[in-house]
Amino acid sequence: MRPLSRNRDFNVFWLGQALSVLGGSASAVALPLLVLTATGSVFRMGLVTVVCAATSVVTATFAGYVVDRVDRRRLMIVCDLARALLLGAVPFLWLAGPRIWLLFLLTAPVGVLQGLFDVAYVTAVPSLVPPEDLVRANGRLMGTFALGTLLGPVIAGVVTGGVGAAWALGLDGATFLVSAVSLLRVRFTPRPDEEQERRPGPGGAGMLREVFAAGFRFLWAHPLLRPLTVLLTLLTFVTVGATDLLIYRVGHDLHQGSATLGYVMATSGLGTLVGAVTAGALRGRLGFGVCWLGSVAATAVGFAGMGVSRSVPVVAVLAALFMFGLTVGGVCSMTLRQEVTPPHLLGRVTSAFWTVHNASGPAGAAALTALAARHGVPAVSLAGGAFCLLLVGAGVLTPLRGSGAATAPAAAPPPVSRLRRPLRGPHR
Repeated sequence: MRPLSRNRDFNVFWLGQALSVLGGSASAVALPLLVLTATGSVFRMGLVTVVCAATSVVTATFAGYVVDRVDRRRLMIVCDLARALLLGAVPFLWLAGPRIWLLFLLTAPVGVLQGLFDVAYVTAVPSLVPPEDLVRANGRLMGTFALGTLLGPVIAGVVTGGVGAAWALGLDGATFLVSAVSLLRVRFTPRPDEEQERRPGPGGAGMLREVFAAGFRFLWAHPLLRPLTVLLTLLTFVTVGATDLLIYRVGHDLHQGSATLGYVMATSGLGTLVGAVTAGALRGRLGFGVCWLGSVAATAVGFAGMGVSRSVPVVAVLAALFMFGLTVGGVCSMTLRQEVTPPHLLGRVTSAFWTVHNASGPAGAAALTALAARHGVPAVSLAGGAFCLLLVGAGVLTPLRGSGAATAPAAAPPPVSRLRRPLRGPHR
């Protein structure tokens, strides 16, 4: 494989995803705004998040099995085209009037397609770059997400103020077409075990047993992945609903319009951008454990502060700190799994990892938004920040505290043959 700077396949892949994620960031603002405009309820905003998160969890139970046995590039193209069709239809259906049931119906199939695409996405990167370029490649991909989160909310605010939030979802559908076209021009380098991965396997319950056995056993056997999975599960519980709280805080509590909200979300994207650019250097200097635990601490401070402050600029800066922490932690977590997992297990390990740590997301989103509706966003944000700090303290008591700059060696494989975005997000 060629160096990253001269790797045509990776660069085409990277640019296609950079344009695609711009629409995803617009949807991250537009979807809850559609619900808030139609109902005025933070709890119903949370219910849409719950549906999407629950669908992702269910999809994760079989996504790794599918990804490890089909052509990844074709699977990603199909997922892109299907999402383009579903999201592109929203603004035309919305012309007849608000239909909240349509949003609930939409998030389920889009969540399935996203789950399949995300697992394929993570497993595709090692097929595009050599091992020594993984951290830089993941940082660059996360940087494109950062750029999208910086510009996407501004576009969403302008589009929402001009023609309505439904058209921002339609814009997201168009960017999926861009992603599909770029993937047509990308070639994934076959790995030596590619044919073994795609041999027919058991179906039905046998399929799920294989996913659980191959993925979960590997996670549980590895000295770093085991505590990381547990802590990320708890972190997901308390952070999945954070975007809903932020949008409700700015739009309802602080009485700001969609344009101001777009700028707040764009400022939070600066945190993602800085995190993506600096994640590799921070991990190399501090080591995985210190870097990841520090990212959770930053997330805690940002989460607590952005729900308490009544100053819109301060809220924006703290939201940026929140996203900085999530981004650095996400880059470190994803890279660690890619480094320590045998290639023929990567899809199933990624799928199992996401099944476990995303399983808490639906309950967390429902709990946070229900509590916010009853007690207010400030109280819930303070409690969420304190909970994140408790996770840092718990992490210090695990092997994560001693994981230095060098990644721990992969555990032997068992004896068997990853700021919420409702429609898209950074891969952990």
